[in-house]
Amino acid sequence: MTEIQGIARFKFHKGKLEEFKRLSAQCMETVRAKDTGTLQYEIYFNDDQSEAIVLERYKNSKGLIEHLAHLGDTGEAVLATASVSGEILGEPSAELRGELGTIRAREQVGTGCNVTLD
Repeated sequence: MTEIQGIARFKFHKGKLEEFKRLSAQCMETVRAKDTGTLQYEIYFNDDQSEAIVLERYKNSKGLIEHLAHLGDTGEAVLATASVSGEILGEPSAELRGELGTIRAREQVGTGCNVTLD
């Protein structure tokens, strides 16, 4: 199995920054308490905090599947605060590709997935 990396770019909807921060704090708590396959989960804001980048690394596809399951509704609420785009890097399993399909993933040629969430 191969390590999976994710890069998500958030452009916040007007008035949604504080909601993103609140929900992201809940996500961080969940990651620390429940995820067993997450190696990295970090959030970086630009200077005016109108945008953020989330860097994620997982031991393998199962780690990301587990992460998505743990975040559940909170993860969906985070996505609703912004226009989101990103990439999944590595060699996602068929099961992970199916999971990403539920959040409107589009596969690229090669060994990655490009995920666009609006």
